[in-house]
Amino acid sequence: MKSPTSRSTTHLGPLPSQSVPQKLHQLPHISAMTQLSSLFLTAVLALASGVQAQCGAGSPHATVSGSGSSFTATRGSTQLYSGSDYRAAIQAGLDGISSGQRVAVLASGSIGAGTITIASGKIFEGCGTINVGNRAGRGAIEVQNVNDVQIPFLTMTGNPYFGLRVSGTRNLKLGKLNFNLSGGLAIRFDRDAAFNYNVEMDTITVTGAGSHAVETWNIDGLKINSVIARNVGESGLLLQNTRNAWVGLVDGNNVATGTGYATFRMANENGKTANGNYNTNVYIDKVISRGGGRGIFCVSRSGGVVIQNVDLSSNGNNAILIENCYNVSIRSGTVNGGGEVRLSARSEFPNNKDIWITLQVNNNSVRESPCGENTNFSITGNAQQQIC
Repeated sequence: MKSPTSRSTTHLGPLPSQSVPQKLHQLPHISAMTQLSSLFLTAVLALASGVQAQCGAGSPHATVSGSGSSFTATRGSTQLYSGSDYRAAIQAGLDGISSGQRVAVLASGSIGAGTITIASGKIFEGCGTINVGNRAGRGAIEVQNVNDVQIPFLTMTGNPYFGLRVSGTRNLKLGKLNFNLSGGLAIRFDRDAAFNYNVEMDTITVTGAGSHAVETWNIDGLKINSVIARNVGESGLLLQNTRNAWVGLVDGNNVATGTGYATFRMANENGKTANGNYNTNVYIDKVISRGGGRGIFCVSRSGGVVIQNVDLSSNGNNAILIENCYNVSIRSGTVNGGGEVRLSARSEFPNNKDIWITLQVNNNSVRESPCGENTNFSITGNAQQQIC
């Protein structure tokens, strides 16, 4: 065995400077983590203090009210819409406010297979329950090529293709979003679209998605307090081509059952910096996974990540799989039962390099095949070990 080397309205402040995570890897271990913890404790406190106590509180600039087949959108004393179309009422409310103003959707209803679009600078509060249908390739709510949009509150039900579809944004703020779905994918940042900068999420709770709870592509500057995934078909949180990120918690129960996905998955060069290296720039405080498929999966030239703590139990596939990844550090935690902890590699990509795993593993095994470069293990517990 190798020894380890010694060594919500979510009115938030700005993300820490993107240069900070890129520099932290150059500092001594304790100093870097102390500074990082201080930075993000400040950010989390700012997020918590900024969330409004209740959806629709205060004096929204516009509201959508009604029920059944009668809905009204108003802005002050001006009626923006009156009729039976819930989606049209919501869109009228959004279109009737200006940048920096807020619309509160107080009514519950169904938009069918329609799409709600949010323009730059607008604040959208979904206080009622928005039931949605499935529109191929589209989102029930879309935020595309705009800046400074906020969605502090949202409750969505139904089977969307994408619940919330995002691309090409700056300073997007998502608060407490709840998706109680019967299929579909909850939040999707598009792959074949422009980058997003400075994305913030408070707590995203997803139940019953057939695909992923949260899937990102093309983000520079991401901050998430927590993703809670229950009975989700594919990944809880899937990060792809995303850099300069911090996540407080990924918590999955019965996620990715019978698939190769995971409660927390990094793929497609996630963590690769704009300069093309894998200096540490993705920080995950904790991953919890119970049952389902894999617990943690890093694949396809991803890395640049520190996972501070894991709590993985009874995963149906690998508890942890690291495959063709670079500069990955899992610093503490427990694995109990489930599929093996594995380092593997495909021949089409460079092998694993610079891997550190410090874990207690019980009723499971730890295996490295093929041997990676500078792989370091500190394993306690009763796990069988086949490592280089």
